[in-house]
Amino acid sequence: MTRLAPGSRADVLVIGGGVIGLAVAWRAAQRGLEDIVVVDPSPGHGAAGVAAGMLAPVTELQYGEEPLLRLGMASNERYAAFAAELTEASGGEDTGYRRCGTVAVALDSDDRAELRDLHAFHERLGLDSTWLTGREARKLEPMLAPGVRGGLHVADDHQVDPRRLLTALVRACERAGVVFHRTEAVELLVEGGRAVGARLGTGGTLAADRVVLAAGPHSHRLPGLPEDVLPAVRPVKGQILRLRIPDAYRPFLNRNVRAVVRGQHLYLVPRENGELVIGATTEEQGYDTTVTAGGVYELLRDAHELVPGITELPLVETSAGLRPGSPDNAPLLGPTDLPGLVAATGHYRNGVLLTPVTADLLADYLATGEVPELARPFAPSRFSPARSTTKAVA
Repeated sequence: MTRLAPGSRADVLVIGGGVIGLAVAWRAAQRGLEDIVVVDPSPGHGAAGVAAGMLAPVTELQYGEEPLLRLGMASNERYAAFAAELTEASGGEDTGYRRCGTVAVALDSDDRAELRDLHAFHERLGLDSTWLTGREARKLEPMLAPGVRGGLHVADDHQVDPRRLLTALVRACERAGVVFHRTEAVELLVEGGRAVGARLGTGGTLAADRVVLAAGPHSHRLPGLPEDVLPAVRPVKGQILRLRIPDAYRPFLNRNVRAVVRGQHLYLVPRENGELVIGATTEEQGYDTTVTAGGVYELLRDAHELVPGITELPLVETSAGLRPGSPDNAPLLGPTDLPGLVAATGHYRNGVLLTPVTADLLADYLATGEVPELARPFAPSRFSPARSTTKAVA
C-alpha cells in the first residue's frame, strides 16, 4: 500500500488507533474522503482490547444520563448492520457480535430496592426492561446463586468481542486505503490559530486539513494542545479477568449477567467460544495499569457470590486498562474551540458500545462540515470556561 511520507499532507489525520479512531478513519474513507492517516504506535490495541464488550445502553444507564442513553441506543440499533458490514469489508473477520440480552440481579434486599427503582425509571423512559423474581432470574440463568432476590431482563442488551472487533477494523482500514504511521504523535502543530497537523515520533511532520483527536485517556496529554482546548478527559483504571468454560460445563451462562455487590458494579460476559469475562474495577489511579492481588480477589469474590460455580473454571488471563473518563461520563464529539481540531474521545465505560454511532457522526461532520443533531449534546466546548457551543468549522 502507498504510504504517505512524513512532510506530506492528509485530508484527515486521526491521532489514536484504538477502536474509536479506527472506526472514524474507516467510515471517513467510506464517505469518500481521501488521504486518511492514522498515527498510533500499535493500532488495534488500547482500552478496548481489555474491555468485555457488553453492548448495554439500558443496564448501564445512570440517573441523569438520558442524552447518553439516546446515543447508546442509537449505536446499539446500528450494531448488527455495522458488524456485518465490517466483517465483509475486512475480508471475513468475525467481530463476535452476539444478540444475547442481559440479566441484572440483586443479591440482598437493599440491592433489590435499588433495582426496583431502576426498573421504574426504565418504565418511565419507555425502555424494554422486564422485572424478574429471584426464581424467574434463576430459571433464565440456573447458575445464579440461590440467594438472588430479583432482577431485570433486558433483551436488547447484547455483546461483541472487542479484540476481534479491533482486528476487523485494522483490516478494513487497510483495505479502504487508510494509511498507518506506527509511531507516536509527539506534538500537535498549530499555525495561525488552527490545527494543521502533527509532529511524528519518527521525525518529520504530517500536515492535515483536519486532525481528529481519538487518543482515549491520553487525549489531553498531547503536546501542542492550547490550554483552553485541552479535552476534559482522565484515565480511569479497570481490572478485568478472563476465565475458560470447559466443554463439560457449557452452557455455563447464556447471556450477560450483572449485579451490584457491596456497592461495586460487576458483570460476567460469556462468549460462544467458551471465554468468560469478569469485570471490572473502577480505580482513580492515574496511568497505572498494574494488575493487583486485591483487584483480582475482589472480582473473584464478588463473582463467586453471584455465580458460585465460578470457582471451578480455569483463570487464564488478568489485565488492566484505562477508560477515558469525562466529567459527565459522556464522550466529547465534534469540533473543538481550535479550528481544524475534532474530538472523538471521553467515551468512558461505553467506547465499544458507541463505536458505530461515533464513527457515523464524525464521518458525517468531516464530510459535510455540519455537526449532526445527535452529536450536539456532546460538544467538547461544554467543558470550556464559558460553556459555549461552537459552530462547526470545516
